[in-house]
Amino acid sequence: MSGEPGLNVQARVSTLVGRTLAKLGVGHVFGVVGSGNFDVTGTLMAEGVPFTAARHEGGAATMADAYGRMSGKVGVVTTHQGCGLTNAITGVGEAAKSRTPMIVLTADTQAAATRSNFKIDQDSLARSVGAVAERIHSPATAVADTVRAFRTAVNERRTVVLSLPLDVQSATAADEVGAVVVPQPLKVRPDAAAVQELVELIAAAERPVFVAGRGGRGAREEILALARHAGALVATSAVASGLFNGDSHNLGISGGFSSPLTAELISGADLIVGWGCTLNMWTMRHGRLISPGTKVVQVDVEDASLGANRPITLGVLGDSALTAADALAVLQSVQAEPVGKYRSEENALAIKEGSRWRDVENPDLSTPTRIDPRVLSRELDSLLPAERIVSVDSGNFMGYPSQYLAVPDEFGFCFTQAFQAIGLGLYTAIGAAVAQPDRLPVLGAGDGGFLMGISELETAVRMKLPLVCIVYNDAAYGAEVHHFAPQAPEESLASVVFPETDIAAIARGFGADGVTVQTAGDLAAVEPWLAAYRAGTQTKPLVIDAKIASDGGSWWLAEAFQGH
Repeated sequence: MSGEPGLNVQARVSTLVGRTLAKLGVGHVFGVVGSGNFDVTGTLMAEGVPFTAARHEGGAATMADAYGRMSGKVGVVTTHQGCGLTNAITGVGEAAKSRTPMIVLTADTQAAATRSNFKIDQDSLARSVGAVAERIHSPATAVADTVRAFRTAVNERRTVVLSLPLDVQSATAADEVGAVVVPQPLKVRPDAAAVQELVELIAAAERPVFVAGRGGRGAREEILALARHAGALVATSAVASGLFNGDSHNLGISGGFSSPLTAELISGADLIVGWGCTLNMWTMRHGRLISPGTKVVQVDVEDASLGANRPITLGVLGDSALTAADALAVLQSVQAEPVGKYRSEENALAIKEGSRWRDVENPDLSTPTRIDPRVLSRELDSLLPAERIVSVDSGNFMGYPSQYLAVPDEFGFCFTQAFQAIGLGLYTAIGAAVAQPDRLPVLGAGDGGFLMGISELETAVRMKLPLVCIVYNDAAYGAEVHHFAPQAPEESLASVVFPETDIAAIARGFGADGVTVQTAGDLAAVEPWLAAYRAGTQTKPLVIDAKIASDGGSWWLAEAFQGH
């Protein structure tokens, strides 16, 4: 029951929580509904918040995570108490480690139900994976508790586990939802002295490189304007891939995925500025992309992130867009005209020809029954519509879709890899597709990860989602085969190698379309599906079971495992 504040209208706490979250503006709910979260989920749906029923809470959690990253709205995952939350915890951990603003709306047992089968310490479980533990403490504080959880998620960019004890959510309280004010996060303006130091470093540099991370995703124009005036090249971490598309001096992804040219130009920098980017071991190749004597600057809204992964010359506490704009104003006051420096015509041509792996010459490893994963990825990049959103699972294969499949912008690439868990790819692709419904969703996954999460293929089929799933099928956990098995006893190889699996046939059993690809010519089987997609009549996912040739161990994983 709803009502105006001050009229002492009563409502169930579960209803108040659902209505409050709806008014605060959560965008979509994903979940598996049981008795404990039935009422609150129903309220959210009644309030107009769309709901997607997943087949597993782990899938629902990562769908909500991906949705939030790609939509800019707060996603919600809803679970039953106890086992529902534990099922979701890997996805919750991924979101928490990625600092995704997300609400995990979970039921909880009554405080007095000490011997309940569902009883676990949900708050400690949440904190153990880096999430913030919040709860509805009493009927009287239900609305305030919900608002606090939402504010924490949005303003602090945190994943919040909001527990609703069964006895509290079934009680009634005054309906004060009408008085809820939607919080607006404020941007942090940098200190003027810090901006002055940053400008002095930029002006003194001859080969500056700007690397933007997730925190720089809303600052494209400001960072580019500063880069063009300062003569800096631009690059991104993996999670911000696509941010600088269209710029003539865009190096693409910095780190293990970098092409040889990109790595060479970044390591040649005498100043590296990270914009909302922690410059971690993946983005800086364990520090090898930072040459001796190179100055390093970090710009971030969190003081704890400054210098967290490596020594820095300067840390600037501030929003990336505001910092770049302020720095440009100061730089223009002492340097009226743009300078060339690293943004030379020579570098622009080199970047055009060699910044993407698909443009780098490699021998074709294909056999009559196995396709080179680079050939596969290059061909699909040409075949699939350019207006796409690419999601990537984890594994030996992952550099290929990440570097060979072009994306239109930073909202065209979803990379759920902070926890390094395989099996999240399909969930990611579904959540990203919900966030960007006008783009073709494309998943790159290994056979191991795809089979691990395959129950959600039914979800995609039920949603009538035109999703392309590219399965890089080497019938193995390729990372272990190539990077660990050679140093291990011969018998251990059997633990990571599997019999051939007809994944295309399995996909058809779920109601999806499935094709098997062993050669480039086999990709002709994709054309009828694409024709229906272009005509706007495609209502089925397509699973491409690509039998890939051995690459002997991918280049990016060789880099990554040097710090394993």
